[in-house]
Amino acid sequence: MKFQEIKPHPSLSSYIDRIFVLECEGKLPANDLKLIVPNARVKLVFPFKNSITAQFNGSKFHSQENKTTLIGVSDLPSVVDIGEDRPSGNITVEFSPLGAYRFLNLRLSEIKNTIYLLEDVMGNQTLQLEEQLQNTSGLPQKIIIIQKFLLNVFAQKQEDKVFEYCVQRLMQDKGRTLISELERSTGYTSRWINAKFNERIGTSAKNLSSIIRFQQYYQAVNSNQEQFFFEREF
Repeated sequence: MKFQEIKPHPSLSSYIDRIFVLECEGKLPANDLKLIVPNARVKLVFPFKNSITAQFNGSKFHSQENKTTLIGVSDLPSVVDIGEDRPSGNITVEFSPLGAYRFLNLRLSEIKNTIYLLEDVMGNQTLQLEEQLQNTSGLPQKIIIIQKFLLNVFAQKQEDKVFEYCVQRLMQDKGRTLISELERSTGYTSRWINAKFNERIGTSAKNLSSIIRFQQYYQAVNSNQEQFFFEREF
């Protein structure tokens, strides 16, 4: 298995957590980790070689080769695998919690805990992107095409400064900021804040805080840092 992380364009770095390429020679071994845990990040997946399957929210989804998949924010785990037992490769764009709204023109609560073809959301823009990717053989060139596409759609949406401030507070405080504190610092009500979070992330501020705290525990266990639990307060 080959994993390669790509640095996002500087203009996108606050809104995209990471871009990575995953390639392997066949289906993942049965004992390899395939479970994807919630991390409050909307994802775009570009399978340029082979297809991907995902078991998610009680349903099974099949992402075809050269078709772009949109994965909504999730508070449920999913299991992913390669579609066929042959060489595979995909490019994944993982937006930051505050980032996806700058690229997708829809209420993100509508795609929570679901998987869609990006074509169903963005129409002809996606078809043009997929045609370009399919007609380009080199991986570096595919990355350039994807980043240009993201820069173009990013430029068409205005930032929401109050919303971004609230998300940044939660992330900086590792999910421990109370909603009442956001009310005092912004002057907006909890109802307004939660409406913004549901629209622009796909989940409430309280649920985002829970996911952020869960990720602290999960990363600690994943890194075998048992002492972490006794040194940090949540």
